[in-house]
Amino acid sequence: MGSLTRPVQDGPLEDTDPKDSYLIPINIMAEPDYIEDDNPELIRPQKLINPVKNSRNHQDLHRELLMNQKRGLAPQNKPELQKVMEKRKRDQVIKQKEEEAQKKKSDLEIELLKRQQKLEQLELEKQKLQEEQENAPEFVKVKGNLRRTGQEVAQAQES
Repeated sequence: MGSLTRPVQDGPLEDTDPKDSYLIPINIMAEPDYIEDDNPELIRPQKLINPVKNSRNHQDLHRELLMNQKRGLAPQNKPELQKVMEKRKRDQVIKQKEEEAQKKKSDLEIELLKRQQKLEQLELEKQKLQEEQENAPEFVKVKGNLRRTGQEVAQAQES
């Protein structure tokens, strides 16, 4: 196994156990030349100037943000996900309140709702009967008309 560490040996080679040895990292990078020598001919690297950080506006804004953070006045820019989650939570609370309000209906309201449901069911049944009659074959309709006329004639003769 090729590793970048080597064991430290304190004594003779025979007495050392590989399990007991300490591992230290080997330095791969070479030291730069300009650190050791004070040669004036060498050009020393300098850190590049960041124009954004050097601008007066940026410095003022950074100072203001630091002051606000020390005071505990953080900016109110929340991430979009947090805003969405808070909105969902608010909507859920409102929905729960509406459901609780519906559960607290009076006896009169409950009775009126029951009657309304019964009326709607009766209307649906009437509509189904009318649709069945409209969709019935022609001979069934004619037979029904003949029965009605026969009953009307019988009633007229009795009176």
